[in-house]
Amino acid sequence: MSAVAFSLGANPWIWHSPVTYEALGEALPRLSAWGFDCVEIPLENERDWAPASVGKLLDASGLAVAAVIAVMPPDRNLVRTDPQTVRVTQDYLRRCIDAAQAVNAPTVAGPMYTAVGRTWRMDRAERTAAYEELRENLAPVVDHARAAGVRIAVEPLNRYETSLLNTVDQTLAALTGLPEDTIGLALDVYHQNIEERSLPDAVRRAAGRIVHVQVCANDRGAPGADSLDWPGFLAALTTSGYRGPLCIESFTAHNDAIAVAASVWRPLADTQDTIATDGLAFLRRALEATP
Repeated sequence: MSAVAFSLGANPWIWHSPVTYEALGEALPRLSAWGFDCVEIPLENERDWAPASVGKLLDASGLAVAAVIAVMPPDRNLVRTDPQTVRVTQDYLRRCIDAAQAVNAPTVAGPMYTAVGRTWRMDRAERTAAYEELRENLAPVVDHARAAGVRIAVEPLNRYETSLLNTVDQTLAALTGLPEDTIGLALDVYHQNIEERSLPDAVRRAAGRIVHVQVCANDRGAPGADSLDWPGFLAALTTSGYRGPLCIESFTAHNDAIAVAASVWRPLADTQDTIATDGLAFLRRALEATP
């Protein structure tokens, strides 16, 4: 039996928000020293970090960028909103793509459709119309990504954070007609554990369209300290053909902004470092056991 060759990464949201140049300067050397291969870098605000400066930090750490993470606060929306908000959101997503290109990240990932925490009821016709609107407003962003050589990974979220895209099937339906070589899915086991009846089945249905994968425990703590079906999930991911990174995404309860946004009201491990180090050790063991 040979180990599956996924690169392993983490997101500095485990410690910081926003993830600024200074935050990256603190986090990247430690992630590298612990043995991570790559890092996700959120771009919450345009001025949080400059690609040229971050490139130097990356060179010093030896880490690759797995993905630039797009963030959707209340003022960023692509559906059921006014044309100016759509334009502003499209411009923001283009800046994420440009930043990804500049730091050699293959992917921009995130819930690139509507603000996190925004929910509304829809009947079937209204949902169909919302998906059509999303495709129309994503299309120019996808064109920009294709020209930049960057792929887009759209992340379905749980029902408490959005009412638009919760499942793999919904996300595949929403992306129908957009170029499969440029846009696909970001799978986050935290959300899939809430919304899918089976993690392995969800991965199998997404096979061929998986662009990026985020991992954590069912309570957003360290992978492995949980009740998730990791053998089934990793086996399905392997047979799906996905060979991108697995990135630990978690959050700190000690930052007011991110604690409220992610509903993290208590520490998820003895220390924030433990989320990264224990998660990395578990993923290595689990992958060694995955044929």
